[in-house]
Amino acid sequence: MTAFDLTPPTDTQRRALDAALSDEERHVLLAHGTEAPFCGVFLDNKRDGVYTCRFCGLPLFRSSAKFESGTGWPSFFQPYDATHVRTIRDSSHGMVRTEIVCARCGSHLGHVFPDGPPPTGERHCLNSVSLGFTPSGEALPDPLQRGGAESAPAD
Repeated sequence: MTAFDLTPPTDTQRRALDAALSDEERHVLLAHGTEAPFCGVFLDNKRDGVYTCRFCGLPLFRSSAKFESGTGWPSFFQPYDATHVRTIRDSSHGMVRTEIVCARCGSHLGHVFPDGPPPTGERHCLNSVSLGFTPSGEALPDPLQRGGAESAPAD
């Protein structure tokens, strides 16, 4: 069980968080869009830390689970905590895929595929614009002001 509060943001919190988004962030996070490959700010990030939801700040993936997939999007073989992401069947674009969204706020993150490395065999393919990054040792974001923000663990 996660130590993080997974209660969805209130309508007031959603409006405030939405107002802080760029047009591209809004398109990807809230309208289930996709950023262009090979251009995301976190594609080549090699720093130790935690990737968080750009919308609500929930920790999603550790840098130790990141790998080079060659797809043009940051890829991870497992989430920070399995309860922090939800999967949804996505039959858009004439194919069936598994979409991943933030379990707390429902923001679109990307897709998960069964062609990743051990130990999970999963490739969580994420839009950089859906993510924030907190270097190891720094306080995790707390945009919902729920308190208890902890530091990003060292990998």
